[in-house]
Amino acid sequence: MKDLDRTKTTTSRRNFVKAMGLSAVGFTIVPRHTLGGVGYVPPSDKVNIGVVGVGGRGKENVSDLLKIKDAQITCIADPAQYWDLAGFYYKTTAGRGPVKKMVEDHYSTRKTNSKVTEYSDFREMLDKESALDAVLCATPDHTHAYVTLQAMRAGKHVYCEKPLTHNLWEARMVRKVAKETGMATQMGNQLHSTPNIRNAVEYLRAGVVGKVKEVHSWVPATRWIKELEGMPGGTAATPKGLDWDLWLGPRSKRSFNEAYAPVTWRDFWEFGCGALGDFGCHDMDAATWGLDLPSPESVEVHPAGFSDENITPYGEIGYYQFPAHKGNPPVYLNWYSGGLRPPLPEMVPEDFTFARRGAMYVGEKGVMITGGNSPVPQVFPKQLDESFKMPEATISATNGHHQDWVDAIKGGAAASSNFEYATRLTEITLLGVLSLRLGGQKIYWDSDNLEAKGLPEANRFIREAVREGWEMD
Repeated sequence: MKDLDRTKTTTSRRNFVKAMGLSAVGFTIVPRHTLGGVGYVPPSDKVNIGVVGVGGRGKENVSDLLKIKDAQITCIADPAQYWDLAGFYYKTTAGRGPVKKMVEDHYSTRKTNSKVTEYSDFREMLDKESALDAVLCATPDHTHAYVTLQAMRAGKHVYCEKPLTHNLWEARMVRKVAKETGMATQMGNQLHSTPNIRNAVEYLRAGVVGKVKEVHSWVPATRWIKELEGMPGGTAATPKGLDWDLWLGPRSKRSFNEAYAPVTWRDFWEFGCGALGDFGCHDMDAATWGLDLPSPESVEVHPAGFSDENITPYGEIGYYQFPAHKGNPPVYLNWYSGGLRPPLPEMVPEDFTFARRGAMYVGEKGVMITGGNSPVPQVFPKQLDESFKMPEATISATNGHHQDWVDAIKGGAAASSNFEYATRLTEITLLGVLSLRLGGQKIYWDSDNLEAKGLPEANRFIREAVREGWEMD
């Protein structure tokens, strides 16, 4: 089958006529937000963006934004002036200092304002930056919801990294406020805009393997600190230029420890959500999108290796059950991390090797497998693929994950991982995290009431306590 990548189309823009109000003593330029409502940015203007969280992932987002001609980074906010990430995945330096220099050096080569204002506290940025249109949030997971809600309530469009929130109540609150404010939104599950996931969705919707009843999704991810078997002891000097209390945000006070930051915070439930929280919004995206999965009826995810109420596990194996929905049968989704993978179905050749990261969809007619370097799914038995004719695409073309958000801000179509969809995907992910935090207990989920049936002990994880001054409702 041919690659279905349709990423290079041009989004049409509405024509915009500047309005001017005249008076007896002169004239007044009507502000752009008055012309088109709160958050309105004319198609002819650049979108002024503030980036909150400029660590490793934030710096990568900044790099992507710098490629967009109608976007301008005007300010950044982060509790840290400097992070040395050379020993981690990112292999770089980050924080306000390095990222400010990176942005200003980029803009200095172009005919545009190169000045970037930096803040430690993003709330000060929201108060002072009157020309700010939008916020990109790339903080650790435990502050995603707080930053996102504050920004939307301030009339800013928001792009937030995955998982969109740290707990289920926050996801519902973000969905509610996004709907109330009407801001243009996008979750940072960037693979959503790649040919790999979009092709998988088109294959699923077209029924290449028939009605899908079973999904397997696996990632090699594990804990950063593999030997971790308890909370770190002792204290360490707080790095110069780091406001540690601000970094903690809504979480309880504690002394700084190098095990918590800058990257390994994902190993601790109070800050991160383990491998499932890190990758679920990527690797369960195609199934959720392509099969239009509703809220699951039950979820049961077991830790592999050491895990407790504070520490995320080395690996995970999980079982989701989704009800029949919109003419589709019930779907059973199995999740694996830490090197675990599913068994090979009989209809797949014995010499077939799964990619280190991928997904498998078992249907009435055959099996579809994704992963590896190919953007096109593999279908077994082979005659299914050879005889299959792909119908017209059902997914609108993308200009890129960040560009789609900028286009939506300027009056274009909603970005495809907008918060209405993103909160559903995030909830599915976080239900697995909830089961893990309960030691692998099976959850029978009451979505309408945001409740784990018969498990009152789950409530403290469904809606986590926050420090005074960090409330979100």
